[in-house]
Amino acid sequence: LGILKEVASNYELKIMAFCLMPNHVHLLLQTATANLREAMRDLFSRYARLFNKKYERKGHLFGGPYRQAVCLDESYLLAASLYIHLNPVKAGLTSNPLSHRWSSVGLYSKDTARQSFVQPAPILSLLSPDMSEGRKRYCELLRRGSEVDIGLVMEEEDAIDRFRRTMIGMFPGIAERMKVLAPARSTLAPIETLERQIEEIKAGGYTRTPESKEAKRFLIEQLIARGYTRSEIAIKLGLSRKTLYNLLKNLPISSQG
Repeated sequence: LGILKEVASNYELKIMAFCLMPNHVHLLLQTATANLREAMRDLFSRYARLFNKKYERKGHLFGGPYRQAVCLDESYLLAASLYIHLNPVKAGLTSNPLSHRWSSVGLYSKDTARQSFVQPAPILSLLSPDMSEGRKRYCELLRRGSEVDIGLVMEEEDAIDRFRRTMIGMFPGIAERMKVLAPARSTLAPIETLERQIEEIKAGGYTRTPESKEAKRFLIEQLIARGYTRSEIAIKLGLSRKTLYNLLKNLPISSQG
């Protein structure tokens, strides 16, 4: 955690939630600049050196590169934090997410929690302007969330998307008070138009020009508005996870009336 705190400060990362697991770690963060790759490289390489020195070992520590997902809207942000804090329950480490000491859940559940470099306020404020009330509501979401199958984000790319929809179904009022990602255009395009443009993209009709990127963003906005998940959109448009992420991070977030 000390290394995470230093890296967050050095790279201007806003850490909103974390959970340390026996063989992996979950982080929910916001970047100030396009430096996530460098920050993660520094974080994991420093930890690997410390671990190898402590246990007198050599070689790689991590099995592969980190995986990332962009938070599409405020409901996804809330769901991602809940998913992270519920991970120990899913893994069978505990039946109560509040008892896992190696996570930020205490900052979300205790009014007496001490000051930390982790910032729960952006997420708690989605539930109530009063932090104490926000913590009460968050604990209720954790309790109810522990009763549903949250899936495995390492194996199921749309696990958080599905968990988000489940939580909104259980608590419809959540979506009403939050910002959600809506198309920048005021109306949905005809499905025939979308299908034609999708076929053009898959056939290589668009190049890597600003116009091509704008066309892809438009299609992504439209598909999100129709309820498609990120994995479904990637398959439908024939895009890689990385390309979809790069396009998604530039989409606007607006209030949906």
